[in-house]
Amino acid sequence: MSAAFDLVIRNARDAEGRPLAVAVRGGRIAALGTIEAAAGPEFDARGRTVGPGFHDHHMHLLATAARLESVDLSGLLHADAIIAKLRAQPRQKGKWVRAVGYDERSAGLPDRRLLDAWLPDRPLRLQDRTGRYWILNSPGLEELGDVPFPACVELGPDGQPNGRIRRGDAWLRERIGGALPSLARLGERLAQTGITAVTDAGASNGAEDALLLAGSVPQRLTIMGREALAPGDAYTLGPVKLLLDEDDLPPIAAVASRITAARQLGRAVAAHCVTLGELLFYLEALAIAGGARAGDRIEHGGMIAESLIPDIAAAGLIVVTQPNFIHDRGDRYREQLPAYELDDLYRLGSLLRGGAEVRGGSDAPYGDLDPWVALRAATNRLTRGGHPIGPSEAIGRQAALALYQGAPLAVGSAADLILYDWPEAPDALGTVDLTLIGGRIVWQA
Repeated sequence: MSAAFDLVIRNARDAEGRPLAVAVRGGRIAALGTIEAAAGPEFDARGRTVGPGFHDHHMHLLATAARLESVDLSGLLHADAIIAKLRAQPRQKGKWVRAVGYDERSAGLPDRRLLDAWLPDRPLRLQDRTGRYWILNSPGLEELGDVPFPACVELGPDGQPNGRIRRGDAWLRERIGGALPSLARLGERLAQTGITAVTDAGASNGAEDALLLAGSVPQRLTIMGREALAPGDAYTLGPVKLLLDEDDLPPIAAVASRITAARQLGRAVAAHCVTLGELLFYLEALAIAGGARAGDRIEHGGMIAESLIPDIAAAGLIVVTQPNFIHDRGDRYREQLPAYELDDLYRLGSLLRGGAEVRGGSDAPYGDLDPWVALRAATNRLTRGGHPIGPSEAIGRQAALALYQGAPLAVGSAADLILYDWPEAPDALGTVDLTLIGGRIVWQA
């Protein structure tokens, strides 16, 4: 008698290349291995690899969705090219020109006067490549109205806004309003690359943000945010997010108090640590608060001195890093950093060899949301221009996949699956034929 399944994937292979069939029932894996007669729909994998779906452990959903609808200035290093792209946008009454990915190597960090020269007759908001600044031209500043400006709005020598808004995303969104970007479109893009779960790493996430995000994408959702963020049925509650900027660090006692408050709520903490200074500050704040606890995270780990790896591993801290930045930003790093610091950038191999737990995330929209870009960079450590950075930090293909995949396939586990091909060539990117979340097909090539 044939067993009844919701779906059977035949003629697949596991990550080691061995033949494998997978049967799904009720949103879970019901059988693995050799599956004989079965009732229900079947999918021929044609020798592709079947494995757990990817979890992007650090991204920003709303900002990434908005980027898909924005003018992308990435890679433009000449003002003439930037001006041409901005002015090419169609005119729509009351419509902002929203530009992202601006590289300060082109003309430094602009102010409203420079943006007025670039686009004088329409409201413009331009985000720098790091996401730290929004810069508005004069028509854009007029849209804000005559209101008291918070500290995030920089003032010029005349006491008036100079156009730069630093870490003021929530305030700016509240002032200018506008329609929300299409999260459904983003969810489809993520599914195409094999992503079945995401962690939104917004430091300011609260109840309103959770309402916007929950159920907005087909992926399983974890949300970081403020202490006030409560659990919800449609998402997993993540760590309290601590946003640290080395040039504007809060009193360390205040950060230690937030860590203590998170403990009282039963939550872990996760700190933005791109620079070595931010990392050292965070480690000291943890020590003041009584030490690291299970689930505490270092977000990015952009610069980690080798001497700190034993301490990070011993504390049980999870490093959530972005291998894609070696590819995306590596050539800039080679220009701007001394050679002796390059080996400290976005470490992988040394952390794993040292016993630290490491996970991968894109930091989209500030990094490429395609996990295959990160997987390739994790294994070859090459910049976009083909130059190696920290080649000893390269890891093997299975270790790279483990940054994004959960536990191995097992009967009874959730059927969050992908069917993919990742060619052996060092510069190859993988492709996904099928993505399932809870046994439901959300993408099929």
